[in-house]
Amino acid sequence: MTHLTLGFLGILALFILLALRMPVGLAMALVGFLGTGLAGSWNAAYANLGTEPIVIATRFELVIIPLFVFMGNLATVSGMSRDLYQAAYAWFGHWRGGLASATIAACACFAALSGSSVASALTMGRVALPEMEKCGYHPRLATGCVAAGGTLGILIPPSTAFVIYAMLTEESIGRLFIAGILPGLLLTVLFMCTISIMTAISPDLGPPGERMSMMERIRLTRGAGAMVGIVITTIGGIYTGLFTATEAAGVGAFLSLLLALVRRKVTPRILLEVLLQTGRTTVMVFVILIGAHLFSPFLAITNLPAFLVESLTKSSLPDLVLVALIMVMFIVLGTFLEGFAILVLSLPIVFPIMTSLGYNPIWFGVVMVILLEMGMISPPVGINVFVVKGIAADVPMSQIFAGIMPFWLAMIVCVVILFMFPQIATYLPNTMFN
Repeated sequence: MTHLTLGFLGILALFILLALRMPVGLAMALVGFLGTGLAGSWNAAYANLGTEPIVIATRFELVIIPLFVFMGNLATVSGMSRDLYQAAYAWFGHWRGGLASATIAACACFAALSGSSVASALTMGRVALPEMEKCGYHPRLATGCVAAGGTLGILIPPSTAFVIYAMLTEESIGRLFIAGILPGLLLTVLFMCTISIMTAISPDLGPPGERMSMMERIRLTRGAGAMVGIVITTIGGIYTGLFTATEAAGVGAFLSLLLALVRRKVTPRILLEVLLQTGRTTVMVFVILIGAHLFSPFLAITNLPAFLVESLTKSSLPDLVLVALIMVMFIVLGTFLEGFAILVLSLPIVFPIMTSLGYNPIWFGVVMVILLEMGMISPPVGINVFVVKGIAADVPMSQIFAGIMPFWLAMIVCVVILFMFPQIATYLPNTMFN
């Protein structure tokens, strides 16, 4: 059996294990270990198994993951998410569909504290869905905007997805974080425009709320000001070169904890739960990274990535068709796999193809994250849909998917805009430290 054949069989075995519900990190580690032993040598396989977990667990830059996860969990349990929602509602609530627009704006702000799509959808859904139901919003719009708004959690920095992308491609975490700012704001605006169009066509989807006075708006905005200040401090510090991305994570986590303590929102029991939840999330991410680093040597031995790059680049298909096929693949994978899993599974194969076609790796990282977001709300199994369904148990899945589709189309528009104007993603990273 040739190494190339063994590589294809390894990919097939990996998907079989995933279909059998084996955790993706363990599945990649198992296939990588056995594949390296069969294609290379068992000594190399055992050496990788013994060293890679230690190498990954002791990489200093990866401390960014538990710190930003801790920061997001603190924002969830301490009521910061409600403050963000109330501030957004003060400014947008009087619009037609204003509660939905406020939810999108609050999701964007919470994304800058969280870095997780699922956490953003879950947290903001618990805050926003009861309010929209009380105000007579159609369940289609209410659930759709929460599911779509939650996806901003892995695009607007800090983003755990960008950290993993950087680890697997050896790109700068800080540059990727900064690259996500303008596309994240663009997608936020597109989502809010989508709500305006939907409610203009069907006014009963989202009736306007009460207009607040300017003093009330200022008061509620001031309540969220400290959290906005934390975001500006961490992301601004990265952009100006004051902090590295890892140092910014430490500063953000410390300031979030300090704010929660000052506001007396955190008890010892709550803090313990936050630490345990942070630990669980961190372990999940680290297991996936360890599995990826055991799987990658197996792919390298089989020469499968190089074979696919050569085959695709020499094919008669236009570059845009190849890129479109890759994008469709990401969207399809996103319907049944978690975003981190897609990154570690696909990047060793897809990244060389995209760079060989001349695409900027920072720009591709941003586009790839948006595609992962699309997969997370795509039928039939979009993960964020099930998160929202868990909160709005009485809303049929068909209604949730119907509400999501306009936002899904807005994401397509965002990707097209980024293709037409890649500077939206690359401008800020190129001006860093200048």
